[in-house]
Parts: sequence; C-alpha cells; structure tokens
Amino acid sequence: MPIGVLTLEIELPYAHSLKEKRAVMQKMRDRLRARFNVALAELDHQDVWQHATLGVVSISNSQALLELTLRQVLEESEKILGQDVASHELEFF
Repeated sequence: MPIGVLTLEIELPYAHSLKEKRAVMQKMRDRLRARFNVALAELDHQDVWQHATLGVVSISNSQALLELTLRQVLEESEKILGQDVASHELEFF
C-alpha cells in the first residue's frame, strides 16, 4: 500500500507578518483538504513571515492513482499561489 508525500517550499514575499502568512496558508490548506481529501501540515519555518514548508500526504491502494492525486494537488497549489510555490518534491513509500 503506497504512501505519497508532496513537500512544497513556498515563498511569500508580500507577507509582512505571521498573521498574513497564516491567512494565506489556512486558505490553501482548507481548499486542498476539501477538494482532494489529503492531510496537510506546515513542516518548517513556522516563525518566518515569508517562507513556509507544507507537507501533503495521501495513501491509496494504487501508486498510479496516488501520483495523479498528488500531481493535481501540486497543480491546484500553483493555481492558488502562482509563482510563490518555489519548489516541490514528490516521494512514495
């Protein structure tokens, strides 16, 4: 049973406070959870205004379906944040 992990490095150059950053991250988490039924957590840089690392995890009985889902999550993240998604990493266990 494969487990997929998508790690997103996010840059928020326009955020001027933790409150602004958290508002953006909350909107994104809520939208991705509702649309894709995945688990999300901010993994690093919780106290930094303009940078975030977001982890997205899902499990499935098919690695192909899992990869498709996580790639759709990445596409949706890029729609929401645009160029603010600095990099990503996709892993399977």
